[in-house]
Amino acid sequence: MAKIVCVLYPDPVDGHPTRYARDNIPVIRSYDGGQTAPTPSAIDFTPGEMLGDVSGELGLRKFLEAAGHELVVTSDKDGPDSVFEREFVDADVVISQPFWPAYLTRERIARARKLKLALTAGIGSDHVDLAAAAERGITVAEVTWSNSISVAEHTVMMILGLVRNYLPSHDWSRKGGWNIADCVAHAYDLEALQVGIVAAGRIGQAVLRRLKPFDVKLHYNSRHRLPAALEQELGLTYHSEVKDLARVCDIVSLHCPLTPQTDGMFNASMIASMKRGAYIVNTARGRLVDRDAVAQALKSGHLAGYAGDVWFPQPAPADHPWRTMPWEGMTPHISGTTLSAQARYAAGTREILECFLTGKPIREEYLIVQGGGFAGTGAHSYAAA
Repeated sequence: MAKIVCVLYPDPVDGHPTRYARDNIPVIRSYDGGQTAPTPSAIDFTPGEMLGDVSGELGLRKFLEAAGHELVVTSDKDGPDSVFEREFVDADVVISQPFWPAYLTRERIARARKLKLALTAGIGSDHVDLAAAAERGITVAEVTWSNSISVAEHTVMMILGLVRNYLPSHDWSRKGGWNIADCVAHAYDLEALQVGIVAAGRIGQAVLRRLKPFDVKLHYNSRHRLPAALEQELGLTYHSEVKDLARVCDIVSLHCPLTPQTDGMFNASMIASMKRGAYIVNTARGRLVDRDAVAQALKSGHLAGYAGDVWFPQPAPADHPWRTMPWEGMTPHISGTTLSAQARYAAGTREILECFLTGKPIREEYLIVQGGGFAGTGAHSYAAA
């Protein structure tokens, strides 16, 4: 019998909807590039219903308990008296999310004597100390591709929201006003602007493809340069250094993993090198940017806007400066946990558990760390970053 500890975000304030806005969601069987969607042996949930919170339990309880395993689900993850702190020490598997991360630090990993699998229900495993996991022989896995398009769509929405000054304009209508001049005094067209993508992986490429029809000038930086045919198709300009991209772009969108090399990458110096009136969108990880440098650049007017749904820590404290800085378009970390995405990452979580619990190989594309080092997607995204 295995013990699985699952850390998920809290339920809606008023509980699960008694009726959802839509009756169903489209069935997606494969992703761009050919990878198939998750293929567990079965699912014990209705796609399109809430799965990513505590009551949703990722649809896992029936499956796990029927096989004799123990499932502990909680949102209480921080502090010495939290449920997670008490339960993870003898867990075989810890499941967490990027949206409500249970931070598996080196110290916690040292205390988790039985831990064999750290599983991300979604994409992004930087809440796990990957070096410590590798040293302990712990497998780290995530549900690759499950919510990549969800995040890409959110990114494009944020870019348009900032440039068109959507949120302040919406606020005027909610307040009963008709203040057209106030709305348009900070509004521009996206057309013909220079847009740069930092890291053209699955999400970055999806953003590039979705921005192409807006007739913008597209730039990118990435560890792995894209094929020449794709650069030509999308009209891409490649920059080998992020600093060169940042200097020429009106909008910079971040999609790279958090590593020691990218931590604080957009600091005060990098932001100062950008055009006055540039925008930054960050749907990757909050620590890619310097928190206070962003707030100061918006206050001074050097940046025209900053939007993102990633913070550090998560959840962010009530006094976090990004909640109140001018010209912001912040959301909680929601871009990758739409009801559509939840169905895919819940199914992928079950697929990974089925493999792990029966001793079958986990898909290469789901692996971040295995056998004492980076593996699968981890070898592509993290190794020698």
